[in-house]
Amino acid sequence: MAKGEEEYRVALAGKKIPILTLDNNWHKLFTQAQEHEEIKALEEKLNEYLKQQGKVNSQIKSLNSYKKKLMNEIVAIMELPDSKEKERKMSENKRLIEETNVKLEDYRDEMLDLPKLIDETNFELMIATMCVCYDKIQQNTQEIEAINGWIQDFRNQLKRKVLQKQQREVMNDELYSYMHAIFGPDVIEMFDMKYNPQNVLNKEKE
Repeated sequence: MAKGEEEYRVALAGKKIPILTLDNNWHKLFTQAQEHEEIKALEEKLNEYLKQQGKVNSQIKSLNSYKKKLMNEIVAIMELPDSKEKERKMSENKRLIEETNVKLEDYRDEMLDLPKLIDETNFELMIATMCVCYDKIQQNTQEIEAINGWIQDFRNQLKRKVLQKQQREVMNDELYSYMHAIFGPDVIEMFDMKYNPQNVLNKEKE
C-alpha cells in the first residue's frame, strides 16, 4: 500500500464522492498530470460500469414499454369472439410477457450490483487520484524550493556584481580625474580615452 493510502481511505470513509470520470475538474486535473497506469485502468473500468448501467436502464425501459404493449393487446384480444385464433394470440402474448418478466428480473438483478461496483471503483479511483496528487505536490514543492534557492543565489551574485561594477566605476572616475588633472585634456585625447566619467564632465561645466 502506497504511503498515505491508508490515511486517505480513513479520511474518505462514509463521504459522498462524485463520479470522477463525469467531473470536468477531475479531467482538467489529469490532462495536466503525467500518465498513470493505475488511474487509466480504473478510469476505463469505471466508464465501462457506467456504460453498462446506462445500457441496462435503457433495456429495462424498453422491456417495460414492450410489456405494456403486450398487456394492452391482451385486453383487446379479450374483446374478440371466442376462437382458436383468439386462444392462440392470448397464449402467445402471455408467453411473451413471461419471457419479458424473466428478462426484466435479470436486468433488475444486474442493476442491484452495478451501483455497488461503480461506487467501489470510483472510491479506488479517488484513492489513486489522491496518491498521485500528493506525490506531484511533493515533487513540485521540492522543485519550488530548489528554484527559490537558485533565485536567492542569483540575487546575491547580482548584488555582488552590481557592487563590483560600482567600485570599478568609482575607480575609473578617480583615475580619469587624476590623469586629466595632471596631463590635461590634450594629452588624454592622444591616448584615445573613450571613458568619459560623468563627474569629470560636470566639473568641466562648472
